Amino acid sequence: MLLPLLAMAYIGWHIWCLLPVKWYFKTIVIVLMVASFLLLFSGFRRSTDSMPMPLATMVYVIGTSSVIILLYLFMLFLVLDLGRLVHLLPRTLLYNNWWTTGGISIFMFALFLYGHLNYKHKVRQELTITSGKVTKPVKAVLLSDLHIGYHNQRDEVHRWIDMINDEKPDIILIAGDIIDGSIRPLREQRIYEEFQRLKAPVYACLGNHEYYSGEPGALEFYQQAGIHLLRDSVASVGDLCIIGRDDATNFRRKPLNQLSIVNSQFSILLDHQPHHLEKAEKAGIDFQFSGHTHRGQVWPISWITDAIYECSWGSHQRGNTRYYVSSGMGIWGGMFRIGTRSEYIVLEVKN
Repeated sequence: MLLPLLAMAYIGWHIWCLLPVKWYFKTIVIVLMVASFLLLFSGFRRSTDSMPMPLATMVYVIGTSSVIILLYLFMLFLVLDLGRLVHLLPRTLLYNNWWTTGGISIFMFALFLYGHLNYKHKVRQELTITSGKVTKPVKAVLLSDLHIGYHNQRDEVHRWIDMINDEKPDIILIAGDIIDGSIRPLREQRIYEEFQRLKAPVYACLGNHEYYSGEPGALEFYQQAGIHLLRDSVASVGDLCIIGRDDATNFRRKPLNQLSIVNSQFSILLDHQPHHLEKAEKAGIDFQFSGHTHRGQVWPISWITDAIYECSWGSHQRGNTRYYVSSGMGIWGGMFRIGTRSEYIVLEVKN
């Protein structure tokens, strides 16, 4: 908590110096900034579940969005300070200046309008794999990190389901985090009915957010939605061997080499978190699909995920094993994508 508090103090001091208004107006702006950030913790404590749905949605969206907005304000003020220290910018630019206030306001509005529109746009990523293990082409739609909850609600899920059905896939595979942080919005809006509209069988593994939202409720939703949950288990679907691992949140999940993988079939591993990619290679997996990283959601957090993971987004290969780590269809928190994208993958496996 120390770093966010120091960052807010830094931003608050700049806002106080910059705004050319009376002290009480400055105080109101800073109090609103701090209050917006503190709303974030109501979601962590799940107190939003006891609020009326419109209020809970507002609290969630404001709280989670404020973190990203404050990040960019911090970076912007840091750049302006560096410019002032090297005498590229005058000191008066950051003190009681309406022009700077207006410029920053317009820049932030434009940036986050772009970020929101970029999030709403779903990129269709094609991926083709050739294998002698299939007798006829198989078309699969791959999804991860839907994060359905207080922000991604039924009308948005309805749009996603239409996009998936338009692909006319043979199978749909989801690599975890269908649920965001609470099962309540999914129950009250009967979102399982949207999944029942899918025109192809759906197989999925759990993600860490299914554990955060409450594992029993998540399992109930999967069942109502008609999703075949693979939890350290294997399903044979035509020429495909679909392996679904329990999420790494469960420290007692089975090792990959203990699962009954059919080597004569084209194997697809669903593992939410893309850790230890070498294990799929050693097990002779043909293709692994993961998510979890979101590729940081916004730049420069994407630089951090790129540094942490062997592959934090996109296609990858180790030996004969192919991988794809998705940045996700949905998103956690504030609905902004800056320097990253929301996507779904259309995979064709052919002979």
